[in-house]
Amino acid sequence: MGDEKKSKGRWWEVFISSGLFTGIAIAFVGYITSGSLEKWKTNETRTQLYAELMGKREEAESALRKDMFTSIIGSFLSTEKASGNQKSLSEKQVLAWLEEKVLNLELLVSNFHESLNLKPLFIYLKKIINDSNVNGRAKTEYVDRLNKIAKEITRKQMLVLEGAGDSFSRVTVLKRLSQDERIKLQEEALEVNGITRIFRIVVLEIHNDAQEIKVRLEVIRKSCLDEEEDTYTAAEFSVGFFDFPMIDNIRLSHDQRCSIVLDNFYESPELSDSTANITLIAFPGSHASLKEKPYYEEIVHNLLNASKS
Repeated sequence: MGDEKKSKGRWWEVFISSGLFTGIAIAFVGYITSGSLEKWKTNETRTQLYAELMGKREEAESALRKDMFTSIIGSFLSTEKASGNQKSLSEKQVLAWLEEKVLNLELLVSNFHESLNLKPLFIYLKKIINDSNVNGRAKTEYVDRLNKIAKEITRKQMLVLEGAGDSFSRVTVLKRLSQDERIKLQEEALEVNGITRIFRIVVLEIHNDAQEIKVRLEVIRKSCLDEEEDTYTAAEFSVGFFDFPMIDNIRLSHDQRCSIVLDNFYESPELSDSTANITLIAFPGSHASLKEKPYYEEIVHNLLNASKS
């Protein structure tokens, strides 16, 4: 047994000293390394190809959206068949012209509602409809169509914002406003990204013709850092169907936003049956429209908080 162990030991010494072991080890390491490099190159090639395809896709979509935007905006800014010349047109021609304008607005809203403030176009088109020489039924149908478009865009934006923020809804009875002059709705505490704020809504006026509500919004934040004083924000503004939360919102501290949305406006012959449903939503500034960019100080503050956590 001892001779066999000595013999195996000598063979092992001969195997190592001959350089064969080194050659096999180098070949094995080279094989593993080449395989890893080949796999890395394949993944890198696929990543680059995917990035190039996505870049070309983004360029094509941007070019298409640019052409679409230029064409649609041009239709609104053109002087052809302007509203002042409607008196010389027949009712059928005016209806066809209004249909074209409403259709262009639908296309514009569907593709650019997150980046453009389209409220002026809604107001402009609504004024043209009301001033047109078509019958009252057609005017009502077109105005209802505008409201339906606006509500659908608001619904889509609210679905996105509610996923990142918090909200509450209230019902305002218009009769109470005529009696009490002001309606102070119950305040509510909402928390967004660990920051709790108290929101209070006061309804000041009701504009039945425009279907808008003038409100006063009060925002209070009780800070628990370094015993700072409460942060208080107040603003008065009107809210209608054409105010979209991603665009029409109030900037708060810590790169946050809040917005009030008019969900429904029910007007009846008897004022006691008339109500308005409103929703307040608070959400991070990252979910605001593309034109709402945070300040550099807010970006640095958020990065520092993220590094600490």
